[in-house]
Amino acid sequence: MNFEEYRTHDAVGLAKLVADKQVTAAELLDLAKQRAAAVNPRINAIVRDVPGSPSPDSGGPFAGVPFLIKDLAQDYAGLPTSAGSRALMSTPVAEHATVVQRWLEAGLAIFGKTNTPEFGAKGITEPDAWGPARNPWDLSRTPGGSSGGSAAAVAAGIVPCAGANDGGGSIRIPAACCGLVGLKPGRGLTPSGPAVGESMHGAAVQGVVSRTVRDTAAMLDVLKGGEACGPYVPAVPTDSFMSCVGQEPGTLRIGVRVPSAINPTPHPEARAAVERTVQALTDLGHHVEELPVAPFDDAALARDFLLTWFVYTAWELDDAKRVSGAGDDAFERDTLILAAIGRATSSVDYIDAVQRRHEHTRRLTTFFESYDLLLTPTLATPPPRIGEFDLPAALQRASDVLIKTRTARLLRHTNIVDDMVDKNLSWVPYTQLANLTGRPAISLPLHWTADGLPLGVQFVAPLAGEALLIRLAAQLEQALPWADRVAPV
Repeated sequence: MNFEEYRTHDAVGLAKLVADKQVTAAELLDLAKQRAAAVNPRINAIVRDVPGSPSPDSGGPFAGVPFLIKDLAQDYAGLPTSAGSRALMSTPVAEHATVVQRWLEAGLAIFGKTNTPEFGAKGITEPDAWGPARNPWDLSRTPGGSSGGSAAAVAAGIVPCAGANDGGGSIRIPAACCGLVGLKPGRGLTPSGPAVGESMHGAAVQGVVSRTVRDTAAMLDVLKGGEACGPYVPAVPTDSFMSCVGQEPGTLRIGVRVPSAINPTPHPEARAAVERTVQALTDLGHHVEELPVAPFDDAALARDFLLTWFVYTAWELDDAKRVSGAGDDAFERDTLILAAIGRATSSVDYIDAVQRRHEHTRRLTTFFESYDLLLTPTLATPPPRIGEFDLPAALQRASDVLIKTRTARLLRHTNIVDDMVDKNLSWVPYTQLANLTGRPAISLPLHWTADGLPLGVQFVAPLAGEALLIRLAAQLEQALPWADRVAPV
């Protein structure tokens, strides 16, 4: 097998070739490593090698398929999980994350860890620790974040799918930037342990980015289900998610919303992505209706999301210091700023924001009484350029002074915070809803811009809506195929 043939198969297809003895696991791993050697210097997707080789008799549904895991919340025993931070680059972990153990039991040949922003705190992947990951469709642009390294590796053809996770859009944003499928499962369906019970009060979940719907579905079958140390036992459907691929979704009622409070006038390409999707849905017989107002208070939701994110960043930074013994100089400026704002937030304000998640959930639940799905763009703009969100030099100098004098909490009362919010959320205002409400959501690569850049659309479903999302995604994949598109890297 050569690379061109390797590239035409998804993970399910490669696993079948191995099972049928048409190719060996060692041959596939060699192809993946050759591709990585050829393109990773340009895209900077893989930041750490994982030693070992696949066992030809490992068994499992993905036996012998090359795979990458994210260097954040996907621990591999004996290796550091850097979380994109210089502070943690040399601190090994003691045990596999549950999702990593399940991937290994499924037979996947894990050979590397992928780039991520520090603590996964941005929708771009430009950590000081590893340098920026780049989009295989345009090397001057971001592959998104925080699973940007995984998405870049899949889009570049190194692997057919890769590990990812999502606390505010970190599966769906890079999927949309790189022309991939990105499913964020509902809260609790995939495990977060054993190191933690659930991350960010359940807002962050584990999954993959992939080229095909069936890979996403089959990977969800591998990951689904709770664990003994988990906070609860999730409801798992009796049928496999893989069996949903090819099943008709029925005639669906879909509400569409393009403007948002954070970005009232999205880029014309974002609207074009939705319009193309609406036409395809209509042709398939679904009932699609544009919503005059958002079915939830998106401005309030954004404020609550950011407030809890700031506080969580402060905790992550302090936890990293405890584990590594690092000082402030081991962390990025932006992380120190976010952490300082988090520490300046009162505990009552923090709990208020967490408790208000139920208000957002109830509003969305009311919407689902009339509609089966919510459709939005995944991104409000095409993928931004590398470095586009860097603070201006003057603000960098001012921030450094406040950090050194331990008065960075005062930044909460300046325009710096508003500028950071506007820049970092205005292009991705749609994804946080599913995290705070715990609902499943998927980004599908249904549109490419005039410049040849991917720009996905998002569907949000009610509780236990993963099977419905997979059925509709597979239907759209057949109507508007995307897997044969090849990034020019």
